[in-house]
Amino acid sequence: MNSTHSEENLREYYQTLHRAFGPQHWWPARTRFEVIIGAYLTQNTSWTNVETALRRLRSARVLTLAGIRNTSLAELESLIRSSGYFHQKAARLKTFVAFVDDHYCGSLTRMFSQSTEKLRQELLGLNGVGPETADSILLYAGQHPVFVVDTYTRRILERHEIVSAKTPYEEIRILFERSLNGTTPQSPVVSPPELSLNADSTNFEAKKPTKPHLPSAMSLAKRSSLAQIYNDMHGLIVSVGKNYCLKSRAICEECPLRRFLPRGAPPNIQTAPTER
Repeated sequence: MNSTHSEENLREYYQTLHRAFGPQHWWPARTRFEVIIGAYLTQNTSWTNVETALRRLRSARVLTLAGIRNTSLAELESLIRSSGYFHQKAARLKTFVAFVDDHYCGSLTRMFSQSTEKLRQELLGLNGVGPETADSILLYAGQHPVFVVDTYTRRILERHEIVSAKTPYEEIRILFERSLNGTTPQSPVVSPPELSLNADSTNFEAKKPTKPHLPSAMSLAKRSSLAQIYNDMHGLIVSVGKNYCLKSRAICEECPLRRFLPRGAPPNIQTAPTER
């Protein structure tokens, strides 16, 4: 791929999507620990299933470090059953709490005060924590400037021929971070139900996708400009992936990113990476 051209494109993607959709208010959570729990539970399942598990944890008053620490493994498995793979996920949540207790005296503040690289390596060393989960925790709970690469990100970039199916996670993450570093954060906007965009002098209607999350304590948390850009960009990509760049087909005609498609790309693509 042409790295310089790709970086320029990704900066334009950010500006185009923000104009079209506005803030997405990621991550929808009340506390840092709720973000962390959500990052674990969302592995291999839908966010709807995660929300059910979070509601049950909240109702049981265990959505805290102490709550998970003091809840039996069997009860924790029952509470998060809706998220799938609940045996594994319950054990991994216990492992995370033990990690915070052993390394940071049970303090998330101490944990997140570490350097991004140090904490990232520690998180990646935990059972069940891959790059996407580690980066979600760093960005959305700790406000560290790390870009999160997910299935939607890879799908869009593959279809736009910016990366291939074999491009490693780290290469994509670094590409986004290089591309967006120095970008000016976009001002919050309130978009009308339908927004007319001008794409290379060709007007088309970009229909407003499903509503973004409502503002939450964590989506409005104080963070650096760069962390905010990474936050916004990831949420915007998720919106494109859920509404236009679907796994089974691509609804390119209505997508704000249509003008960035490589010449000759088919209007509907029938194959895509496996949904997480």
